[in-house]
Amino acid sequence: MTRRRRNAFVTAAIGSAAALAFTVASIGAPVAARPRTSTPDPTSFVAPVSNPYYPLIPGSVAVLRGVRDGERVVVHTTVTNRTKSVQGVSTTVVRDVLKTAGGRLVEKTDDWYANDDQGNVWYFGEATATYDASGTVISTDGSWEAGVDGAVAGIIMPVDPKPTDAYRQELYQGHAEDQAWIVQRGLALTVPYGAFQHLLRSMEWTRIEASVVTEKLYAPGFGIVMESDLSGGDEHLELVRYTPGS
Repeated sequence: MTRRRRNAFVTAAIGSAAALAFTVASIGAPVAARPRTSTPDPTSFVAPVSNPYYPLIPGSVAVLRGVRDGERVVVHTTVTNRTKSVQGVSTTVVRDVLKTAGGRLVEKTDDWYANDDQGNVWYFGEATATYDASGTVISTDGSWEAGVDGAVAGIIMPVDPKPTDAYRQELYQGHAEDQAWIVQRGLALTVPYGAFQHLLRSMEWTRIEASVVTEKLYAPGFGIVMESDLSGGDEHLELVRYTPGS
């Protein structure tokens, strides 16, 4: 993508989120420019550097509440003390549990992340399951592991992310193809948990559901504090509680 087209996209992002969502859904993602994803080198994870926008501090718990598919929901994200070796890299297991406001389990996912020596946060896969009203697993679609059946690790958060940075977060063709695009830095926002500054704003989508474009806001030291579908869906979540790890 030329610099002129990128600048036009960023201007649209700042001026009109709805227009940006329509553009991304209709035209497609900007070309992934930095960093490129490939089979990771385990020697690049010897002295991992923390990324403030995606901290992986064991014991930390973020709770977000909001709406999904017209229903009130709550999401608990816990950075566990567990690890999983993927392609020779020791990853941190992060558990996401989504329930209805009434407490019914809807979805449970273990994600596998790792910081490299530069501060990029790599995404090595996930084991996910959705449940019916009786608590029975009805689908594990979306599960993948880097190096298995052609799946490739991606970047969930680059070091020093800047507007127009575009990158693939995961790649398991036909099952997991999320991408992200950084559009703004330095935002301020108040959510139920409190007021935040120096936020990072991204647009995220997948070719599997091309009409869905989601805005996410990341706060230094916390990670995601708000996410909201701009097109193709009705999900909206905000941080309501946070327990720091150690």
